[in-house]
Amino acid sequence: MNVFLKFCAGAAAAFAIPAAAAAQPSCTGPEGPVRLFVNVENLRSSNGLVAVTLYADDSRRFLARRGSLYVGRATARAGTTRLCIHLPSTGVWALAVYHDEDGNRRFNRSGVGMPAEGFGFSNNPGTLFGVPSFRSVRMAVPRDRMQTTVRLRYP
Repeated sequence: MNVFLKFCAGAAAAFAIPAAAAAQPSCTGPEGPVRLFVNVENLRSSNGLVAVTLYADDSRRFLARRGSLYVGRATARAGTTRLCIHLPSTGVWALAVYHDEDGNRRFNRSGVGMPAEGFGFSNNPGTLFGVPSFRSVRMAVPRDRMQTTVRLRYP
């Protein structure tokens, strides 16, 4: 291979790295050493936001008022929306996700308290009989840049 071709190959590789990095979503939440990529599947529209709520490994705080560490949000994209959230460390965490279709930054419920927007949890547990157990949504995050998928369900 001549010098010119080697230069072109090296230049192409150098430009490919930033392009690949640009494909990753920017991370939301208080900056931390661990990033978790969350693929939220089954969004029925591109309206509003996707909200990912992070919970520490404490069953008493799961879904409790002011029990989460924070809520990260991203613009919804029909089909699949990819988010990145910062975690304070590796360990065990839980996620609750919802499609905030009207963008009001609240999880809307019907008059009888049932969900009115799409929702899901880490590990995709069944929700036919109500809120899943904390044990079923606990998720180990042993390293930085791990990926997980949450599939939304709509009422």
